[in-house]
Amino acid sequence: MSHSSSDIDLRAVAEQVMRGRGFDPRFPTEVQKQVSTIQQHPPVVTPGGNIRDLRNLLWSSIDNDDSRDLDQIEVAEQLPDGTVRILVGIADVDAFVPKNSPIDVYAGRETTTVYTGVRVFPMLPEPLSTGITSLLEGEDRLSVVTEYKVNAAGQIEGSDVYRAVVRNKAQLAYSAVGGWLEGATAADKIASSTDLQAQVRLQDQVAQKLREQRFAHGALNIESTELRPIFSGDQVVGIADREKNRASNLIEELMIAANASVARMLESKKMASIRRVVKTPERWDRIVELASEHGGHLPAQPDAKALNDFLIQRKAADPDHFADVSLTVVKLMGPGEYVVEHPGETPIGHFGLAVQDYTHSTAPNRRFADIVTQRLVKSLVAGATTPYSDSELSSIAQNCTEKQDAARRVERDMSKRIAAVALKRRIGESFDAIVTGNKPHATFVRVLRPHVEGMLVSGQKGLDVGDRVRVRLVNTDPQRGYIDFARQ
Repeated sequence: MSHSSSDIDLRAVAEQVMRGRGFDPRFPTEVQKQVSTIQQHPPVVTPGGNIRDLRNLLWSSIDNDDSRDLDQIEVAEQLPDGTVRILVGIADVDAFVPKNSPIDVYAGRETTTVYTGVRVFPMLPEPLSTGITSLLEGEDRLSVVTEYKVNAAGQIEGSDVYRAVVRNKAQLAYSAVGGWLEGATAADKIASSTDLQAQVRLQDQVAQKLREQRFAHGALNIESTELRPIFSGDQVVGIADREKNRASNLIEELMIAANASVARMLESKKMASIRRVVKTPERWDRIVELASEHGGHLPAQPDAKALNDFLIQRKAADPDHFADVSLTVVKLMGPGEYVVEHPGETPIGHFGLAVQDYTHSTAPNRRFADIVTQRLVKSLVAGATTPYSDSELSSIAQNCTEKQDAARRVERDMSKRIAAVALKRRIGESFDAIVTGNKPHATFVRVLRPHVEGMLVSGQKGLDVGDRVRVRLVNTDPQRGYIDFARQ
């Protein structure tokens, strides 16, 4: 389907933006040949040897309504001693895509799937990522399972990683499951199975305990929203905010715990690996100032626990505008990055998640770093030597960081173009906004409803990140993605 507006083909523009940011979204001929070979001679998906048969478990997935590139499925089991065993099954992409094969070389260059709102640019060819390596409902799939126990206090007690054949019994969506967990009427799949209801509730209970434990250690209680285009046929006619809910929080917590478990396993086996880190905030001084403006007090040195206490207070005091404070803190913290961690080194950790050991392992259909981690883990399970040298890991980490930043810019660029199309008919209207960027040559603001960002073309003097302003929409340029506001 060709999503476009009356005067701009957003799908074509998305590919131009991808290329402008250093991506090459067309799969080379040798990649297409490898896909054909895999389809004609797929790996055998049967248990045996060190591959367990876990198809009988009540696995389910929860993702966006339209997601087809399913990386993970989950199942929980209440144990007699009060702990809960969590199993996270991850798509075994490596079984289909050997290291240094054409698909792997392409994925290693691109490093990430990019979601632009009007078009998805997959890291892996779609016959794989939305087909034979996707954990689709009712299909037997090879997986790498991360198993861990969570006690009544939300602490992780021991973990294991192994290979298995699995079968997704219920492909669920954030919107339906989140609404049900928050009290709405159950959606069809949940409504028709009391076993599935009990399973999802158990996962939710564990996730909430894990979340409380992370917050106690200083994880940041941050709310984020994404823009979702609204189409009428092929025309973008509006935009809406896609907000997190209880179901997305559930998956986030189970994945953070799985990633932390894998990181600790690699560390315990003295294997170098790629970690995802957010170092101490770049502009802590401005975060301190922002807290002071809202009646809070933060220490002079970065302190995640103190910052989270402030965020919790703000959410309680002014829930309607908490997302704005969250956005400001995210902007001031700076982006995450991939780094290589060697055995025995003190981990940098992830400031926002309050976890010292954190790798990316749960999304190999969408992120190359996760394929690399999967290969490291599988080499340990098989008792083989590491498949990557330190220099290879360093090169991969640097490229993944650069491409992740580029992907974020593509998504931001396209979000602006989509918003420019959707807002063109609203020129002249006024909005409440928050300052999100303040550089010598430009000041940027984000409208609160809907969450659209643009440039402040007049009245920017004296403003800084986090300031609240009233603005008027003066112009939109869908071709370049420009949205211009004037301060009132």
